[in-house]
Amino acid sequence: MTARYPKIRTTVDIEGEQITVLKEGVHVAFYMPGFHQEVAPAVMQSLERYLHALGPASLGWYVDNDGYWWSLSDKDEGFLRNQLMDPRGARIEARGRPDSVTGIGFSYVGHAFVTPLFAQNYPQAMCAVEFWLPTEFLEEQGAEAAHALTIELGRGLPFSSGHAGLSFETWGWMEATTPVLRESSLRHPGFDLPRPSALEMYLGSRRVRGPSWLNFLGPPILEELGGAEGLRARLHSPSTEVQALSLERAVVSLGREPEAGDLETGDTLPHYRELASVLEPWLYEHQGSWGALTKEEVRRWERRFL
Repeated sequence: MTARYPKIRTTVDIEGEQITVLKEGVHVAFYMPGFHQEVAPAVMQSLERYLHALGPASLGWYVDNDGYWWSLSDKDEGFLRNQLMDPRGARIEARGRPDSVTGIGFSYVGHAFVTPLFAQNYPQAMCAVEFWLPTEFLEEQGAEAAHALTIELGRGLPFSSGHAGLSFETWGWMEATTPVLRESSLRHPGFDLPRPSALEMYLGSRRVRGPSWLNFLGPPILEELGGAEGLRARLHSPSTEVQALSLERAVVSLGREPEAGDLETGDTLPHYRELASVLEPWLYEHQGSWGALTKEEVRRWERRFL
Protein backbone atom coordinates (compact mmCIF):
# COMPACT_ATOMS: atom_id res chain seq x y z
CA MET A 1 0.00 0.00 0.00
CA THR A 2 1.04 3.62 -0.49
CA ALA A 3 1.00 5.31 2.89
CA ARG A 4 -1.08 8.50 3.04
CA TYR A 5 0.85 9.87 5.96
CA PRO A 6 4.40 11.09 6.59
CA LYS A 7 6.93 9.41 8.86
CA ILE A 8 7.39 11.83 11.75
CA ARG A 9 9.98 10.73 14.29
CA THR A 10 12.28 12.36 16.81
CA THR A 11 15.29 10.69 18.37
CA VAL A 12 17.67 11.83 21.08
CA ASP A 13 21.14 10.59 21.95
CA ILE A 14 21.30 9.11 25.44
CA GLU A 15 24.73 7.81 26.38
CA GLY A 16 25.52 6.98 22.77
CA GLU A 17 22.20 5.22 22.03
CA GLN A 18 19.58 6.72 19.76
CA ILE A 19 16.26 6.69 21.62
CA THR A 20 12.98 7.42 19.83
CA VAL A 21 10.94 9.89 21.86
CA LEU A 22 8.26 10.64 19.24
CA LYS A 23 6.84 8.44 16.52
CA GLU A 24 3.78 8.36 14.31
CA GLY A 25 1.37 5.54 15.10
CA VAL A 26 -2.27 4.49 15.18
CA HIS A 27 -3.96 5.28 18.48
CA VAL A 28 -7.12 3.39 19.45
CA ALA A 29 -9.21 4.51 22.44
CA PHE A 30 -12.59 3.64 23.93
CA TYR A 31 -14.45 5.41 26.73
CA MET A 32 -16.95 3.42 28.77
CA PRO A 33 -19.48 4.58 31.37
CA GLY A 34 -19.94 2.38 34.41
CA PHE A 35 -17.65 0.64 36.84
CA HIS A 36 -14.60 -1.56 36.43
CA GLN A 37 -16.45 -4.76 37.34
CA GLU A 38 -18.87 -4.17 34.47
CA VAL A 39 -16.35 -3.47 31.73
CA ALA A 40 -13.24 -5.49 32.71
CA PRO A 41 -14.29 -8.83 31.10
CA ALA A 42 -14.91 -7.13 27.75
CA VAL A 43 -11.63 -5.23 28.00
CA MET A 44 -9.86 -8.53 28.69
CA GLN A 45 -11.28 -9.98 25.46
CA SER A 46 -10.06 -6.93 23.54
CA LEU A 47 -6.58 -7.26 25.04
CA GLU A 48 -6.46 -10.94 24.04
CA ARG A 49 -7.39 -10.02 20.46
CA TYR A 50 -4.70 -7.35 20.42
CA LEU A 51 -2.00 -9.72 21.68
CA HIS A 52 -3.10 -12.40 19.22
CA ALA A 53 -2.64 -9.93 16.34
CA LEU A 54 0.68 -8.44 17.45
CA GLY A 55 2.15 -11.43 19.25
CA PRO A 56 2.00 -12.43 22.93
CA ALA A 57 5.43 -10.94 23.64
CA SER A 58 4.73 -7.58 21.96
CA LEU A 59 3.99 -5.94 25.32
CA GLY A 60 7.31 -6.38 27.06
CA TRP A 61 7.19 -3.90 29.95
CA TYR A 62 4.73 -2.43 32.42
CA VAL A 63 4.87 0.48 34.85
CA ASP A 64 4.02 0.06 38.53
CA ASN A 65 2.12 2.47 40.79
CA ASP A 66 5.35 4.26 41.69
CA GLY A 67 6.28 4.94 38.07
CA TYR A 68 8.97 2.26 37.74
CA TRP A 69 9.16 0.05 34.66
CA TRP A 70 9.45 -3.74 34.99
CA SER A 71 9.92 -6.50 32.44
CA LEU A 72 6.88 -8.68 31.83
CA SER A 73 9.25 -11.53 30.96
CA ASP A 74 9.88 -11.85 34.70
CA LYS A 75 6.16 -12.26 35.43
CA ASP A 76 3.76 -15.16 35.03
CA GLU A 77 1.96 -15.44 31.71
CA GLY A 78 -1.32 -14.30 33.26
CA PHE A 79 0.10 -11.24 35.04
CA LEU A 80 -1.69 -8.61 32.96
CA ARG A 81 -4.93 -10.59 33.09
CA ASN A 82 -4.76 -10.80 36.87
CA GLN A 83 -4.08 -7.08 37.10
CA LEU A 84 -6.96 -6.29 34.78
CA MET A 85 -9.46 -8.56 36.55
CA ASP A 86 -8.66 -7.25 40.04
CA PRO A 87 -12.09 -6.51 41.60
CA ARG A 88 -10.64 -3.46 43.36
CA GLY A 89 -10.15 -1.68 40.02
CA ALA A 90 -7.12 -1.33 37.79
CA ARG A 91 -4.69 1.18 36.33
CA ILE A 92 -2.43 -0.51 33.79
CA GLU A 93 0.15 0.76 31.34
CA ALA A 94 2.26 -1.60 29.24
CA ARG A 95 4.56 -0.88 26.29
CA GLY A 96 6.86 -2.60 23.87
CA ARG A 97 9.91 -0.93 25.45
CA PRO A 98 10.35 1.26 28.52
CA ASP A 99 12.94 3.59 27.00
CA SER A 100 11.79 4.20 23.42
CA VAL A 101 8.39 4.57 21.77
CA THR A 102 7.62 1.67 19.46
CA GLY A 103 3.98 2.07 18.41
CA ILE A 104 2.99 -0.85 20.64
CA GLY A 105 1.11 -0.19 23.85
CA PHE A 106 -1.90 -0.87 26.06
CA SER A 107 -3.38 1.12 28.91
CA TYR A 108 -6.53 0.86 30.99
CA VAL A 109 -8.15 2.82 33.79
CA GLY A 110 -11.09 1.28 35.63
CA HIS A 111 -12.78 2.54 38.78
CA ALA A 112 -14.37 -0.12 40.99
CA PHE A 113 -16.19 2.46 43.09
CA VAL A 114 -16.22 6.20 43.66
CA THR A 115 -16.43 8.19 46.84
CA PRO A 116 -18.98 11.01 47.18
CA LEU A 117 -16.17 13.58 46.88
CA PHE A 118 -14.82 11.87 43.73
CA ALA A 119 -18.30 11.82 42.19
CA GLN A 120 -18.74 15.50 43.03
CA ASN A 121 -15.41 16.53 41.51
CA TYR A 122 -15.53 14.20 38.51
CA PRO A 123 -19.17 13.57 37.57
CA GLN A 124 -18.11 12.63 34.00
CA ALA A 125 -15.52 9.99 35.00
CA MET A 126 -15.50 6.81 32.93
CA CYS A 127 -13.38 3.73 32.37
CA ALA A 128 -11.02 3.94 29.41
CA VAL A 129 -8.85 1.57 27.38
CA GLU A 130 -6.21 2.40 24.79
CA PHE A 131 -4.19 0.43 22.26
CA TRP A 132 -1.35 1.45 19.94
CA LEU A 133 -0.63 -0.01 16.53
CA PRO A 134 2.68 0.81 14.82
CA THR A 135 2.48 2.16 11.30
CA GLU A 136 4.64 -0.83 10.36
CA PHE A 137 1.55 -2.96 11.04
CA LEU A 138 -0.33 -0.96 8.40
CA GLU A 139 2.48 -1.34 5.91
CA GLU A 140 3.06 -5.05 6.50
CA GLN A 141 -0.50 -6.27 7.11
CA GLY A 142 -2.40 -3.63 5.16
CA ALA A 143 -4.98 -1.04 6.19
CA GLU A 144 -7.80 -3.59 5.86
CA ALA A 145 -6.19 -5.73 8.57
CA ALA A 146 -5.77 -2.71 10.84
CA HIS A 147 -9.38 -1.71 10.19
CA ALA A 148 -10.67 -5.20 10.97
CA LEU A 149 -8.58 -5.51 14.13
CA THR A 150 -9.74 -2.16 15.46
CA ILE A 151 -13.39 -3.07 14.84
CA GLU A 152 -12.87 -6.31 16.77
CA LEU A 153 -11.17 -4.46 19.63
CA GLY A 154 -14.27 -2.33 20.06
CA ARG A 155 -17.05 -4.71 19.10
CA GLY A 156 -17.70 -6.15 22.56
CA LEU A 157 -16.93 -3.03 24.59
CA PRO A 158 -19.77 -1.05 26.22
CA PHE A 159 -18.38 2.23 24.91
CA SER A 160 -20.14 5.56 24.67
CA SER A 161 -17.48 6.76 22.23
CA GLY A 162 -14.13 5.82 20.79
CA HIS A 163 -11.74 6.67 18.01
CA ALA A 164 -8.81 5.24 16.07
CA GLY A 165 -6.42 7.03 13.77
CA LEU A 166 -3.04 8.58 13.24
CA SER A 167 -1.50 10.11 16.32
CA PHE A 168 1.84 11.10 17.77
CA GLU A 169 3.15 8.64 20.34
CA THR A 170 5.56 10.34 22.70
CA TRP A 171 6.84 10.21 26.25
CA GLY A 172 5.71 13.80 26.75
CA TRP A 173 6.03 17.41 25.68
CA MET A 174 9.81 17.49 25.82
CA GLU A 175 12.08 20.21 24.49
CA ALA A 176 12.91 17.92 21.57
CA THR A 177 9.29 17.04 20.74
CA THR A 178 7.29 20.22 21.36
CA PRO A 179 8.25 21.99 18.09
CA VAL A 180 7.50 18.83 16.10
CA LEU A 181 4.11 18.36 17.78
CA ARG A 182 3.15 21.99 17.25
CA GLU A 183 4.26 22.27 13.62
CA SER A 184 3.18 18.83 12.41
CA SER A 185 -0.27 18.97 14.00
CA LEU A 186 -0.96 22.34 12.37
CA ARG A 187 0.14 21.06 8.97
CA HIS A 188 -1.39 17.54 9.10
CA PRO A 189 -4.91 17.73 10.58
CA GLY A 190 -5.38 13.94 10.42
CA PHE A 191 -2.85 13.48 13.24
CA ASP A 192 -4.15 13.47 16.79
CA LEU A 193 -2.02 15.03 19.52
CA PRO A 194 -1.07 13.00 22.60
CA ARG A 195 -4.32 12.96 24.51
CA PRO A 196 -4.74 15.21 27.53
CA SER A 197 -3.87 13.60 30.84
CA ALA A 198 -6.82 11.88 32.57
CA LEU A 199 -9.19 12.61 29.69
CA GLU A 200 -11.47 9.81 30.92
CA MET A 201 -12.22 11.94 33.99
CA TYR A 202 -13.71 14.78 31.94
CA LEU A 203 -14.99 13.54 28.58
CA GLY A 204 -18.28 12.01 29.69
CA SER A 205 -20.80 10.09 27.62
CA ARG A 206 -22.25 13.20 25.97
CA ARG A 207 -19.01 14.38 24.35
CA VAL A 208 -16.73 12.92 21.67
CA ARG A 209 -13.21 13.68 20.44
CA GLY A 210 -12.83 15.27 17.02
CA PRO A 211 -12.98 13.15 13.85
CA SER A 212 -10.44 10.42 13.29
CA TRP A 213 -10.05 7.59 10.79
CA LEU A 214 -12.49 5.38 12.71
CA ASN A 215 -15.13 6.95 14.94
CA PHE A 216 -17.10 4.83 17.40
CA LEU A 217 -20.43 6.16 18.65
CA GLY A 218 -22.73 4.71 21.29
CA PRO A 219 -25.44 5.89 23.65
CA PRO A 220 -26.68 8.51 24.10
CA ILE A 221 -25.16 10.41 21.15
CA LEU A 222 -25.86 7.80 18.47
CA GLU A 223 -29.49 7.65 19.57
CA GLU A 224 -29.75 11.45 19.33
CA LEU A 225 -28.38 11.22 15.79
CA GLY A 226 -31.12 8.78 14.83
CA GLY A 227 -29.06 5.61 15.11
CA ALA A 228 -26.79 4.26 12.40
CA GLU A 229 -29.38 4.95 9.69
CA GLY A 230 -29.91 8.52 10.81
CA LEU A 231 -26.19 9.14 10.91
CA ARG A 232 -25.69 7.54 7.50
CA ALA A 233 -28.28 9.89 6.01
CA ARG A 234 -26.27 12.92 7.17
CA LEU A 235 -22.95 11.83 5.61
CA HIS A 236 -22.54 12.03 1.85
CA SER A 237 -18.82 11.62 1.16
CA PRO A 238 -18.23 8.56 -1.06
CA SER A 239 -15.30 7.49 1.13
CA THR A 240 -17.35 7.48 4.36
CA GLU A 241 -18.96 4.28 5.64
CA VAL A 242 -21.30 3.82 8.62
CA GLN A 243 -21.37 0.30 10.06
CA ALA A 244 -23.77 -0.75 12.80
CA LEU A 245 -22.07 -2.90 15.45
CA SER A 246 -25.28 -3.40 17.43
CA LEU A 247 -28.59 -1.60 17.92
CA GLU A 248 -26.85 0.92 20.19
CA ARG A 249 -23.39 1.30 18.67
CA ALA A 250 -21.83 2.06 15.29
CA VAL A 251 -18.52 3.01 13.71
CA VAL A 252 -17.93 5.65 11.05
CA SER A 253 -14.96 4.88 8.78
CA LEU A 254 -13.44 7.86 6.97
CA GLY A 255 -11.75 6.15 4.07
CA ARG A 256 -10.04 2.82 3.50
CA GLU A 257 -6.89 3.88 5.37
CA PRO A 258 -5.86 6.61 7.79
CA GLU A 259 -4.90 9.93 6.22
CA ALA A 260 -2.80 12.75 7.58
CA GLY A 261 -3.89 15.48 5.20
CA ASP A 262 -1.55 18.34 4.32
CA LEU A 263 -2.72 21.93 4.49
CA GLU A 264 0.37 23.08 2.58
CA THR A 265 -0.81 21.14 -0.48
CA GLY A 266 -4.53 21.85 -0.01
CA ASP A 267 -5.46 18.40 1.31
CA THR A 268 -7.96 19.48 3.99
CA LEU A 269 -9.64 16.07 4.45
CA PRO A 270 -13.17 17.15 3.45
CA HIS A 271 -14.75 13.86 4.62
CA TYR A 272 -13.31 14.51 8.10
CA ARG A 273 -14.73 18.03 7.96
CA GLU A 274 -18.16 16.71 7.02
CA LEU A 275 -18.27 14.44 10.07
CA ALA A 276 -17.00 17.26 12.31
CA SER A 277 -19.91 19.42 11.16
CA VAL A 278 -22.40 16.67 12.05
CA LEU A 279 -20.82 16.04 15.45
CA GLU A 280 -20.16 19.69 16.34
CA PRO A 281 -22.85 19.90 19.08
CA TRP A 282 -21.16 17.02 20.92
CA LEU A 283 -17.47 17.81 20.36
CA TYR A 284 -15.29 17.90 23.45
CA GLU A 285 -13.50 21.15 24.27
CA HIS A 286 -10.38 20.79 26.37
CA GLN A 287 -10.08 22.90 29.50
CA GLY A 288 -6.84 23.80 31.21
CA SER A 289 -3.26 23.20 30.13
CA TRP A 290 -2.23 20.81 27.37
CA GLY A 291 1.46 20.30 27.03
CA ALA A 292 3.14 23.44 25.73
CA LEU A 293 0.17 24.66 23.68
CA THR A 294 -1.47 27.97 24.49
CA LYS A 295 -5.24 28.19 24.90
CA GLU A 296 -5.48 29.79 21.48
CA GLU A 297 -3.47 26.97 19.88
CA VAL A 298 -5.61 24.32 21.62
CA ARG A 299 -8.80 25.97 20.43
CA ARG A 300 -7.47 26.31 16.88
CA TRP A 301 -6.36 22.68 16.78
CA GLU A 302 -9.60 21.30 18.22
CA ARG A 303 -11.63 23.21 15.62
CA ARG A 304 -9.33 22.40 12.71
CA PHE A 305 -12.10 20.57 10.84
CA LEU A 306 -14.81 23.20 11.42
